[in-house]
Amino acid sequence: MIIAALGISMLSAVANDGVYYVRGAELVPVRETEVSVRSEVLTISLCDDDFARVDVDYEFYNHGAEKTIQMGFEAAKPYNTEDTLNPKGIHPYIYGFTVEVNGEKMPYRNAVVEPGLLDTPYTGIKDDRPEEFEQYSYAYCFDALMKKGVNRVHHTYSYKMSYGVGRTFEVPYWLTPAARWQGGVIEHFTLRIKAPNTAKHFVMADSTFRAAEFKVVEGVGKVRHIKEGWMSVVEIALRNGTVEWKVDNFRPSEDFCIQSADTYISFNEKYPVGTFYDRSDKFVVWPQERKAPASIARNMPFAHRGYVFKKKSLRSFFESLWWYMPDESYQPTTADFTPREWRFMKDCR
Repeated sequence: MIIAALGISMLSAVANDGVYYVRGAELVPVRETEVSVRSEVLTISLCDDDFARVDVDYEFYNHGAEKTIQMGFEAAKPYNTEDTLNPKGIHPYIYGFTVEVNGEKMPYRNAVVEPGLLDTPYTGIKDDRPEEFEQYSYAYCFDALMKKGVNRVHHTYSYKMSYGVGRTFEVPYWLTPAARWQGGVIEHFTLRIKAPNTAKHFVMADSTFRAAEFKVVEGVGKVRHIKEGWMSVVEIALRNGTVEWKVDNFRPSEDFCIQSADTYISFNEKYPVGTFYDRSDKFVVWPQERKAPASIARNMPFAHRGYVFKKKSLRSFFESLWWYMPDESYQPTTADFTPREWRFMKDCR
């Protein structure tokens, strides 16, 4: 299989400049017509350390005889990071790559390949420093013994989330390469997006997700659809929660991209101060940039954790923000503040 990691931002018209570390995608075969995808559970965790953690469980069905097939993960070269090609084929922003086939941990090989062609080595190297316009991918390859019938593949990895002008984080993911499996269909597909021990506010182009609705299945969260000018998105706010999208007989025709909600609010002055807030170190929109009152700015981290304000003016303001989800049981504390939040609080005195 190949994971094609050449994802393009679904909302890229908001800003055309950014830093792209890794773009994730589906596991697909190089050449395979006898193996179909019974099910896939894709879990993406959005963390405050600026990393996304990916966990994917597949169930494949081999309709033919037992055989060994080449599988792999392909990740596009970073963009706008000033990194040069690593001839060993190890991506500079992918960590902890693991894969198991039918419960057995598999060794893997690294290579530099032509984009979308796992079995074609990259030949455009010039003194190990390709010019900026040259394209290549990093590949993580392994051999998988596919027995006749059901086979399970589980793989994990972490990668640095991209960011850019007007967006604090961005996680592109390609679904369309799944069409390379027999029939081009995932019989049972589940996407889970998690905000572990934090809160995240993000959007995705809703064209990919019209076959079903997102549901909050863990923690606290809310979902709505927004049509704002040329943008039609599903907007999601989570606090230590998980949102899930499930569909059967899924034939992916589009890819998707998770983008921080400041994507569509950072340049729009009609949105109030505080419409977007994130705990990570990659803040793009800060309340003081819109001249927020100090009392509002200081309380942003507490609001993000669900504090129920006693002062009427503060309560009224934060209740006007869609991402705010009050929690009567939350007692204000700075114990879990991030280093950036500590600096923020100091600046807002």
